[in-house]
Amino acid sequence: MKHFFVTVIAAVCLLSISGCRETQKNSSKGKITFMLVDTEGNPLAGPHSDRVISTMERWTGESVQFQFIPMDQYNDKVKSLLGSSSGLPMIMHINKMDQTIVAAANKGLFWDLNEFIWDSEKFPNLSKANKNVCKSLEVNGKLVGLYKARDIGRNGFAYRTDWAEKLGLGEPRTPEDVYNMMKAFKEGDPDGNGIDDTFALAMCNYTGPFDIMQTWFGCGNGWVEQNGNIIPIHQTAEYKDALDWFRRIYDEGFIPRDWRSRESKKWQDQVKKGEAGMFIDVMDGSRRIWDSFINSKTPSVVDPSKTAQMTLVGPINGRTLATSGYNGFLAITKAAATREQVESCLRYLDKMCDDEMIVLAGYGMKDVNYTLNERGYIVPNGDKASSKDYSALNQTQCFIPHMLSDAKPSIQQNDRKIKELSVLKENERHAVFNPALSFLVNSPTYAKSGASLDKLIDEARTKYICGEINEQGLQDAFDQWNKQGGTAILAEINAQYRMLDEAQK
Repeated sequence: MKHFFVTVIAAVCLLSISGCRETQKNSSKGKITFMLVDTEGNPLAGPHSDRVISTMERWTGESVQFQFIPMDQYNDKVKSLLGSSSGLPMIMHINKMDQTIVAAANKGLFWDLNEFIWDSEKFPNLSKANKNVCKSLEVNGKLVGLYKARDIGRNGFAYRTDWAEKLGLGEPRTPEDVYNMMKAFKEGDPDGNGIDDTFALAMCNYTGPFDIMQTWFGCGNGWVEQNGNIIPIHQTAEYKDALDWFRRIYDEGFIPRDWRSRESKKWQDQVKKGEAGMFIDVMDGSRRIWDSFINSKTPSVVDPSKTAQMTLVGPINGRTLATSGYNGFLAITKAAATREQVESCLRYLDKMCDDEMIVLAGYGMKDVNYTLNERGYIVPNGDKASSKDYSALNQTQCFIPHMLSDAKPSIQQNDRKIKELSVLKENERHAVFNPALSFLVNSPTYAKSGASLDKLIDEARTKYICGEINEQGLQDAFDQWNKQGGTAILAEINAQYRMLDEAQK
């Protein structure tokens, strides 16, 4: 037994860069109960899982009882527990904010985490949570969960480096710069074959690039705060400016005329095959195009002895579209009966965001699941089955303030991935959030009609861009939005907005 604990302590020491860190004794009066999704089948059932769990518990100072529910049964389980208000775990993974969660919050089934997490002495990691993301998980101003982070600045702009270099173009900063690059990519024969066979921007039937580009014009992300109210962006002058710009680049042939019939699964091929020179979507998509140039040895049009590259820019005009910033969240229920128990749960979640625990859940144990090379980078043992030892632990992590890619030690990344990660960090500073997210889930009319109303506006945008309706047709769609529930949604959202504003004064 003595040898066992020495082994565990040694494992913790080896995981830490700065040496073995002293951990608190188990301060909870019993096990923390934690319900989460089983994404892999038979989680934490590897031959070394007991050692992994022991290492985790010694590091966090908390004992945890996990309940893994199969993915296809999980949402029903959550609804059942919240509906009965009994049998709740202390910590519960929740896939998304919806009416079920709002109703449970209004019944008082969750703790308001705003009362706890901003204490940087108690929770040095969680206190660094992004406040914009947290706002989207509030119900009536109360924070019902800790987000499980995803990259906020994932969306952005990228272009083919060698095409721009051949045409003497610098990195664009404004929409007009982008327009000029588009014109050159369409008309300037960037591939040098003497044939008019290129266009500028890769497009398909997925309209996400328009959502990203709209932010460049200052119209916001879905909804925007303006003159003391929250309004949908289609009611702003900036939105119309963006649509006129989109119509212009469509009319001038800078995007394919048949973009609405092009499948998304072949979208990146437009750049990979040399048809287009720009890509606007997630930055990892642009990086994968760059990877394909390397793997296929696509020659640069400037110097065929070199390989084509992508320049990952990110924001234009200092803006890009924020993601939601999370992929599910962790709520602390009233099964944690006292503030002391809540703090035990939060202390556990905070410590699971330490590098040592992020590495444990991401790569396992040193000299068991991975080794370190001479430069200190992680080298996985190559046995995919060994991930059963540890991988389910990442379901318990918020990744606040940073993701697996930022934890030390890490795997060695190539230059393209390093550039992508750098742009993601920079993008976060420029990401435009949707200020209405937490209010929309509280809107009965949006719950009933929101999807159809969103579709109405998106379809009108597409028809306007392609010249199928004029300004009057666009306004008719906006009027229809009002009549079919939009006016009611506006009233419901702004009533909440003003109530919260008054409560915070």
